[in-house]
Amino acid sequence: MTLAKFARPSFVRVFALAALVLAAPISAQAAKSPTVRLQSLAELPTPLPYPYDEKADAEADVAKAIKTAKAKHKLVLIDLGGNWCGDCRVFAGMIEQPDLKAFVDKHYQVVAVNVGRYDHNMQIPARYGIDKLNGVPTFLVVDTKGKLVNPDALFALTDARHMTPQSLADWLAQWPK
Repeated sequence: MTLAKFARPSFVRVFALAALVLAAPISAQAAKSPTVRLQSLAELPTPLPYPYDEKADAEADVAKAIKTAKAKHKLVLIDLGGNWCGDCRVFAGMIEQPDLKAFVDKHYQVVAVNVGRYDHNMQIPARYGIDKLNGVPTFLVVDTKGKLVNPDALFALTDARHMTPQSLADWLAQWPK
């Protein structure tokens, strides 16, 4: 037999996988992504926000966000970035749009943490096993038990300004159940 024969999915394997997906409890599936009105990020109101308070106590802000998220049964969205970052500002403007804001407010407790030029508040990502940021914005999605739930998608939005508004909404919809 050739390796190619093993690499091709058989009908039985595909059917079994489909059955597993359909049998998964609804709560294990991601939330339905909101449909956003904007077709292009160029439609965002300007000036874009400066979301990071450079004088904030990041430790206190993250602790407060975690406490609030636990009480409200939400995820924590830790937004690591800097006001110098265009992608960070695009994302901040996007989540303020009414059709996405309602979704974010329902599922997330958002906390913006200034990391400067990767020289401030780096103990926050280190707490979750991230010793180096590969770009900003970096997003840590943390559950009510303090577990990082998106370890493979931390840097997915470092090019947010070249994405579509809907793709940003779809990214946010991956983790809420």
